Amino acid sequence: MKKTPFLMTAGPTVVKENVRLTRAKECTNPDLDPDFYDFYKNLCKKIGKIIETEQEVRILSGEGILGLEAACASFTEHGDRVLVIDNGIFGEGFGDFVKIYGGDPVYFKGSREHGIDICDLENFLKNDNEFKYATIIHCDTPSGVLNPIREICKTLKKYGIATVVDAVSSIGGEEVKVDEWEIDICLGASQKVLSAPPGLTFLSISDTAWEIMENRKSPIAGFYCNLLIWKDYYEKKWFPYTMPISDIEGLNAAVGNYFSENTIERHKKIALAFRKALTEGGLELYTKNSYSNTVSVIKVPESVDEKKLRKDLLQNHNIMISGAFGYLEGKVIRVGHMGEGAREYSVFHVLKALEKELTVQGFQLKKSLIANFVETLK
Repeated sequence: MKKTPFLMTAGPTVVKENVRLTRAKECTNPDLDPDFYDFYKNLCKKIGKIIETEQEVRILSGEGILGLEAACASFTEHGDRVLVIDNGIFGEGFGDFVKIYGGDPVYFKGSREHGIDICDLENFLKNDNEFKYATIIHCDTPSGVLNPIREICKTLKKYGIATVVDAVSSIGGEEVKVDEWEIDICLGASQKVLSAPPGLTFLSISDTAWEIMENRKSPIAGFYCNLLIWKDYYEKKWFPYTMPISDIEGLNAAVGNYFSENTIERHKKIALAFRKALTEGGLELYTKNSYSNTVSVIKVPESVDEKKLRKDLLQNHNIMISGAFGYLEGKVIRVGHMGEGAREYSVFHVLKALEKELTVQGFQLKKSLIANFVETLK
């Protein structure tokens, strides 16, 4: 049987054994068992602690994209003007969901190599601020840019604009303070930093967000993407659909792993050492500033074949990293140091393999990647 690749992608991530074993537990009927409603609610509260919120949290059956679409479906009515803050592929992509549900996306464009400039955003909003809500990406994984969500959301709130934040690739590896930063809907997913299998999205919903949904002039289109149907699930002891109980049990185990250590500090330490090893070794990061602690995007040297590099890492070392798509296809590689990938041995393993395969393709490193990484961590 072919060996499972060691994942150093920008998600999904390696799943620990205790999470995999938990998913094998015998299942109850989640629709009828009152204990499961308490279990689900308690897990939602734990997730709320990770993102520092007292707001309502829900876990939905579907990969992270479900949360993005559900937020837009639940907020958007025909003709609504929605501010789409775009400095990356995923940031721009939010506009597609807005259009699907009849909204009018207006794009604020920022540099794709930098975090959003708050002064530029402020100047934009002084001239045009009639928006129902705004969408923002915290960590845009195609570019590795980490946006200043705190400043962005507080700026938007000065103009009464509700905020929808995609924090799928940052939650758990970066600080996310939903209440302090005034985020109305904050979106996450199971398969990134929390290192559970893909299949679940989770999100926080503020009082303002509930009011927006309840005060719509038209009904929310569809059912599965309708967040409003989740409002009183616990009081009614009624889920809108049967919960994927094994996935939720696994997520609970993964959340327990998160709280067993200072996960955010671990990600920071690993990311700093990884970036230093790359840049001092002669490689160039795509992002010029605002670096994410969960993923690094590396420009492929002119002498190196990006597809061959990834293929050789997989075939010769059983390591899977990410390529890119859109305007970055063939130009960069992406290494996810998130979740269980943000471990010293994981990053050492990928750097050692990367060093070898770059050398095979004729790229001369200025310094040893692995030696620099180890020295930085001392």
